[in-house]
Amino acid sequence: MSRGMEPFICFLQIVMLVVLILLHHNHQTCDAKTTNSNNQKNCTPSSCGKITNIKYPFRLKDDPTTCGDQRYELSCENNITTLALFSGKYYVKSIDYKNYTIRLVDPGIKEGNCSTIPHYYLYASNFTDAYNYSYKEGAYQTSQYRFLSKKTDDPSPTLSRPMFQHVIYMNCSNHIRDDDPVYVDTASCINGGHIYAIPGDVKVGNLTDDDCRVEVITAISYFGYNYSSEDWDIPNEKYSYSEIHRMLVGGFEVSWMSAPCQDLCGEPDCYWSEITSSLRCNSEPCKTTMRFTVACGPQFWPRMFVEGILYGIAKGLLQTIGVAVEGGSYGISESKLGIDIGRIIGMYILPLFIIVRSALGLIVFFTKLIHIYRTRHTSMYENIEDFLQGNSLIPIRYSYKEIKKMTRDFKDKLGEGGYGKVYKGMLRSGPLVAIKMLGKVKGNGNGEDFISEVATIGRIHHTNVVRLIGFCVEGSKRALVYDFMPNGSLDKYISSTEEHIFLTYRQMYEISLGVAHGIAYLHQGCDMQILHFDIKPHNILLDEDFIAKVSDFGLAKLYPVDNTIVTLTGVRGTFGYMAPELFYKNIGKVSYKADVYSFGMLLMEIANRRRNLNTNADDSNQIFFPYWIYNELIEEREIEILGEATGEEKKNVKKMFIVALWCIQLNPNDRPSMDRVIEMLEGEAENIEIPPKPPSPTEIIQDNSSSSESMSE
Repeated sequence: MSRGMEPFICFLQIVMLVVLILLHHNHQTCDAKTTNSNNQKNCTPSSCGKITNIKYPFRLKDDPTTCGDQRYELSCENNITTLALFSGKYYVKSIDYKNYTIRLVDPGIKEGNCSTIPHYYLYASNFTDAYNYSYKEGAYQTSQYRFLSKKTDDPSPTLSRPMFQHVIYMNCSNHIRDDDPVYVDTASCINGGHIYAIPGDVKVGNLTDDDCRVEVITAISYFGYNYSSEDWDIPNEKYSYSEIHRMLVGGFEVSWMSAPCQDLCGEPDCYWSEITSSLRCNSEPCKTTMRFTVACGPQFWPRMFVEGILYGIAKGLLQTIGVAVEGGSYGISESKLGIDIGRIIGMYILPLFIIVRSALGLIVFFTKLIHIYRTRHTSMYENIEDFLQGNSLIPIRYSYKEIKKMTRDFKDKLGEGGYGKVYKGMLRSGPLVAIKMLGKVKGNGNGEDFISEVATIGRIHHTNVVRLIGFCVEGSKRALVYDFMPNGSLDKYISSTEEHIFLTYRQMYEISLGVAHGIAYLHQGCDMQILHFDIKPHNILLDEDFIAKVSDFGLAKLYPVDNTIVTLTGVRGTFGYMAPELFYKNIGKVSYKADVYSFGMLLMEIANRRRNLNTNADDSNQIFFPYWIYNELIEEREIEILGEATGEEKKNVKKMFIVALWCIQLNPNDRPSMDRVIEMLEGEAENIEIPPKPPSPTEIIQDNSSSSESMSE
């Protein structure tokens, strides 16, 4: 194939893609169009009693507010689906989603009991052909339901759908003569008085008997509208009341197509097409073969020929994959020759070209993929080596064979998490180490988290930060070698119920100070500001002397020291310890104060010796522990603590609670820096002011929702 043809082929491919999308979209039914336009239509159908498929636009009162259209709200009362229509509540007998009709029954009509009469007055004049929205009062002022319209494009002489009719109940002083075909005596069913039923579209003003008054007017749906005679009445024959009652039990149908018409046409002015079995707008203009809107009348022949070819190509392609395409010009003459030519191209020529072109493209793609795979690990090694060359404290690089030897083929596992597994090992010189094996590639496929941890810890030497001894990167294997912490993580001393796993309150206080010093060093002690973003008990390790070490820098980020505000591409951290600004943008900007918040939640758990969320609490205020602690402090009650404690230890615990409450303030600007946290922890509790009440998680969510709504308004 010559290079000169390639631009034309590319253009043709783009045109065909657009045509396929347009055809597939435009040949959907009206119902499918409206379904895809609103998330409210994607809810699971509801059910109530015999009505088991309540879906858009209908909804039940108890359905989520995001489901259905509130204008079409139904109720479920005593396992019966009801609809509030004007001043009454009607039973829903069925809903026809194809014809946009709903069949209703007056609750006064009981099946098998013809002595019952309707409860509610209903007449055709109650309905309107459209619905209107009152912006002033904020409510729909007229019914969105209509009795069935006569308009149709069905060429047949009769319409199979039922039409809206009336039954008028008259209460007369005297007996009406039996030969009057208008009045049907109800005496066989209804005892007492002279009550007559008048079926059909009879106007009340035409009833001349002065001795009768209207008791109630209701509706039925009658099959048999005849277009040729314009006859809307029930045929002029004498019915028994039992037959009329049977029709009342069948109910009446009203149309709910106003809202679908509004969605389709921009106004509630459309009709049901018997030919296309869909809604059609009254003002729908003429369209070409490719569904372009044009003025009705003769069209430029070359244009119709080109559109016919494109339409035929798309139709041929769709038929090749088993999708039938129906329809055509909708009022504009189409080029059948162009369609036939395009259909041959679409069914035979273009598929062969696409197959050949795709095969060549796949060969090129996989060739490049193999090349990228072979060079990926080399690139990753270079990233790590480039960084380590610029540091004087270079961790040792081990081979995977050496890692296996240190761990004795990974026999002694210390723990496991989303990052991978941690094994106990021993260096050739004798010291014990903890070796973290990363389970799988994260980030962009080049080991971003691995590089981040090596780059972060490789430059740090601090008493309260875990020391990185070495690393391994070999093929897909990546490992980090740390100092071994014999006492494990702080997590087991907070969450464990075993009696032998217990630390004194003095030890807990020293651990909290150590963690604070470690985080403060990360924030201000290096030439770059290091934000950890995952401070939690599991990431605080304890050495043989229970000195705390901050560990696990997989989520850490480096920023210039003078950066007070940082940017993130995604939420980072562990739920329960994450600062609110990390996922609620309107609370404040992300900064080092995010680590302060996490430390506050950690400090609360250290002082309390248990998790912050107490699901077994008797008082709902105790469920979120910081909220309960605040109430205890503000009311100057002594906080109960677990185990024995000296007076000084109790003061330290109180001080830790106060500092923790300062750290978890909702507004990042209200939180202290880590240097200030250390000053407060080392000072006297009496000199620390009680902070404002911290919001509960529920209040944070509610405040954020309110702020979001006000911003959207």
